[in-house]
Amino acid sequence: MTKIAVFASGTGTNFDALLTSMEHKEKWGEVSLLVSDRPSAEVVHKAEARGIEVLSFHPADFQGKAGYEQVILGACREHGIEWIVLAGYMRLIGSTLLTPFEGRIVNVHPSLLPRFPGKHAVQQAFDQGVAVTGVTVHIVDEGMDTGPILEQEEVAIEAEDTIGDVERKIQKVEHVLYPKVVERLVKGEKSYDKAGAFERFK
Repeated sequence: MTKIAVFASGTGTNFDALLTSMEHKEKWGEVSLLVSDRPSAEVVHKAEARGIEVLSFHPADFQGKAGYEQVILGACREHGIEWIVLAGYMRLIGSTLLTPFEGRIVNVHPSLLPRFPGKHAVQQAFDQGVAVTGVTVHIVDEGMDTGPILEQEEVAIEAEDTIGDVERKIQKVEHVLYPKVVERLVKGEKSYDKAGAFERFK
């Protein structure tokens, strides 16, 4: 069974979606570790309730990103982690994790990248007055939402929509799209060759 670490900072709705996908289908992976930079985050309590190992501490307690990520790397190795799945993890991944997990860290972002990278993507879309935004699943590299795109799905912004309305639409798409893409990655399906991603997995 492929062992996965989920990194999350908030309520963990995508964490829930990933676990649900694994439980309601032929089991394609196992979340063996939850990493959070916010010990009081709701996702931490969800993982503990499910008996999933949790690694949670404040990055400020360490001298620099490398020290913080070195502890995470040690835990990933201890648990035999093969994939890292970011699910609302609000920190950039540094070289300490990127190098050993090159091509095996995946993220979901609430826009059609390369448009509206970074934080507040839905607000950015509203500010630009676009009629369509969406969801992107991509491989993580050293940049801010710049890694190879694996899959995207559009979300319409209607005239009467509030930011909250669009955020809910996007979450609904994420909860279906993200587990589907992660499952394909874990299984090693070649349907993503068009993104050039699997060249990095070898």
